[in-house]
Amino acid sequence: MAETTPLIRRPLFVVAVLGAAILGVGLALTAGRLVGGNDAAAAQCEMAQATLDRLRPLAKGELAAVKVPSTPQPLPPLAFDGPDGKRLTLADFEGRTVLLNLWATWCAPCRQEMPALDALQADLGGADFEVVAVNIDTRDPEKPQVWLKDAGITRLAHYRDPEAKIFQELKSAGKAFGMPTTLVVGPNGCAVAELAGPAEWHSEDAVTFIRAALGR
Repeated sequence: MAETTPLIRRPLFVVAVLGAAILGVGLALTAGRLVGGNDAAAAQCEMAQATLDRLRPLAKGELAAVKVPSTPQPLPPLAFDGPDGKRLTLADFEGRTVLLNLWATWCAPCRQEMPALDALQADLGGADFEVVAVNIDTRDPEKPQVWLKDAGITRLAHYRDPEAKIFQELKSAGKAFGMPTTLVVGPNGCAVAELAGPAEWHSEDAVTFIRAALGR
């Protein structure tokens, strides 16, 4: 029995060592993918630095509360439903500047700024820019559309996230603290400005700000 014990233990030891080595390689590859992905996102966002330089002196007047970060900010893969019910992410808007606004019918400041957002879309919306107002009401899916119609909001497409996950994801990323929440997202998907709270989005200050974001 004494002679057979080492013969039994040695294969188990080898298997354990090989298992640990394989696990280590797997973790290293996973970490490499994560780091590489973060590096790629950061490199992509660096391309928007010139946009920040244009926007920073324009965060004033009606947009004095807008925060322009020191560096462009990568965003999580935010998802929401389009007007046709199809699931969308910000990647679907690649190549366009987006004013991403989260709103709800129960949010009085949200309702107050919707006409201005509607007017901004009417004036500047097109192939290179869209106001993407995402409703996060979690009850009565018909209510937001009824409210938009009654309020005369006709230029904004009806985007929605009935589970309000988009708000939670932005909150986890440190970019949502209340309602409404608004981000200006560049054509490469990086945030170049953010605002917690309402603004007069069709004011001269706001139109100038968005035009600068578009490089116009």
